[in-house]
Amino acid sequence: MTSGADHPLDVRAHNESAWDKQVDWENPWTIPVTTEAVERARRGDWEIVLAPTRPVPRTWFGDLPGLEVLGLASGGGQQGPILAAAGACVTILDNSQKQVRQDATVVDRDGLHIRTVHGSMTDLSAFADESFDLVVNPVSVVFLHDVRRVWHEVARVLRPGGALIAGFGSPAKFIFDALTYEREGRLELKHFLPYSEAELFTEEEHRKLAEEGEALLFSHTLETLIGGQLDAGLTLCGFYEDGYGNEDLLSRHMPTFIATRAVKAL
Repeated sequence: MTSGADHPLDVRAHNESAWDKQVDWENPWTIPVTTEAVERARRGDWEIVLAPTRPVPRTWFGDLPGLEVLGLASGGGQQGPILAAAGACVTILDNSQKQVRQDATVVDRDGLHIRTVHGSMTDLSAFADESFDLVVNPVSVVFLHDVRRVWHEVARVLRPGGALIAGFGSPAKFIFDALTYEREGRLELKHFLPYSEAELFTEEEHRKLAEEGEALLFSHTLETLIGGQLDAGLTLCGFYEDGYGNEDLLSRHMPTFIATRAVKAL
């Protein structure tokens, strides 16, 4: 699940390269669904996740067959093929060319119809106003600088009454030092919010991240993540929290991800 945005460090290019590497290294979010999962979806037995574990409530999708659905930063061959098999008319946009190809692979393998677009979620100029009934956005705005721009673009391409279903990390998780957690297994309060690796890290650290296939991260704030959807003209009508479960120390203490459903007025 990947994205991109304009930034002096060219965050979009950095993160595209990082996610291309993650595809090569078989990151779990880059592995396409199985043919068996596609066949179950064709029979009406399906679910998708936007954050680590909790399936999105089926009621959030409405009457899916025939809907025009945009999988926003949703490459990887996971959400898109399931929704297409369930009867939606799906378009996938992703900042990583290799993530887009994962969806194309499932299309060829299982006889699905999905339009794939390589591009940034902050620039949806490839789509006309009011093109989609539903936008599905798995955790990805963490990889870009300007989340408000995303919500405004989504509001533009949604039809009246259409919905945005989005997952994103809780900003609070970014106040802790990642290295201390990885090396010592403990939580150490360190960072101020909003957290930005584009600004926090040195040029050398950015080069090291690029070599290691690690994307640049941005925490944002609840004001931009949720308030930004409202400012774009959407109405929040669904909310739940998620996490990695007991294997993750921070998830034992607090939910680390959020999912929302917001609707454009008729």
